[in-house]
Amino acid sequence: MMPQPDLHLRNATVVRPDRVSTEALFVAAGRIAAQPPTAAWALDLRDHLIFPGLINAHDHLQLNAIPPLPHTAPFPNSYAWIDAFQPHFEQPAVMASVGVDEALRLWQGGLKNLLCGATTVAHHDPWRATLDDPAFPVRVLCRFGWSHSLGLSNATHGPRYGPPVVESYTTTPADWPWIMHLAEGTDEIAAAELAQLAALGCLARNTVLVHGVGLTNADIECIIACGAAVVWCPSSNVGMLGRTLAPRSLFEAGRLALGSDSRLTGAQDMLDELRIAAAHSDLTPVELLRLVTHNASRVLALPEVGGLDPGQHADLVIARAGATDPYRALLNLRRSDIHAVVRDGVPAIADPDFAEWFAVCDVPTTHVTLDGRPKLIATALLGPPGAAALEPGLRCLR
Repeated sequence: MMPQPDLHLRNATVVRPDRVSTEALFVAAGRIAAQPPTAAWALDLRDHLIFPGLINAHDHLQLNAIPPLPHTAPFPNSYAWIDAFQPHFEQPAVMASVGVDEALRLWQGGLKNLLCGATTVAHHDPWRATLDDPAFPVRVLCRFGWSHSLGLSNATHGPRYGPPVVESYTTTPADWPWIMHLAEGTDEIAAAELAQLAALGCLARNTVLVHGVGLTNADIECIIACGAAVVWCPSSNVGMLGRTLAPRSLFEAGRLALGSDSRLTGAQDMLDELRIAAAHSDLTPVELLRLVTHNASRVLALPEVGGLDPGQHADLVIARAGATDPYRALLNLRRSDIHAVVRDGVPAIADPDFAEWFAVCDVPTTHVTLDGRPKLIATALLGPPGAAALEPGLRCLR
């Protein structure tokens, strides 16, 4: 395979959380460059918007093909949802989906994220060899520690799952994020969990708590004071629990990121999650972009992604510009509307008029449709046979 070309992306409207500007972006060796490379391939992106590749701060990649649990009333906490889900496993469609090889389900979870412009994902489950494949569709957070939750990791509310809390926390390097579901509920069980975690000595600067619906105002003040953070998953929260947290205080402190969770409880993808976050908060479009770029980079200790500064990975979401404010344009975007998703300066999936870009990068492509729209996708990203077929709306043509 030939070396990837350096790039000169001209005349685009570049959308960062702190500014919008019409400028050139330079890419050298897959990273944003401060100066024009000496022999760059040029692409005029006039009338286009360039966003940083999005960061999904919470997903369970292998669960996205499993049918969700039907229910008519909210659950008091996630443990009650887990209990209710056990009979659901006996449904034929659920049994069939769980029986699909985990490697294929992981790959489909990667495609789910890539197709909507989420180029980096925090996968909150055991690491599998599939995630080490160089062709895996997205960059997956690999320097982290985790437990599932107080109730499951310590086996007080159901079958044990995930590393024990204290053992996992104490063996995680202090400069890595340590991630755990907490206060995922609206009852007294959820409301008591932050105090329990603190009593175990596991609440500190690298603690990243997922969901947090049951956190009190005093709990949030405590989280901010110790430098911990929360990953907010409003679609999962509203769908399972009937409500979500108020994000403003955590956002203002820079201690909040956004996650989609899996489709088992959450939204279709991160673009839908952004719209749901907008509907359930007072956060503005520019603040929401910050949640899935700069804030997520900080919370997950991933300084090389989430922005368009020199030295960062050239992960890009390219969309056609319109009359709408660029920040609001992201909230209006559907995955089929994206002109190109780019990783390390190389197109991953794009409209057919970017065929030359794939060719310059020596990337074999496959014609597909995405939600009925024609696209080209880097063939290697389709993964092992059967993986792409799991993703609804993605159809290989040849």
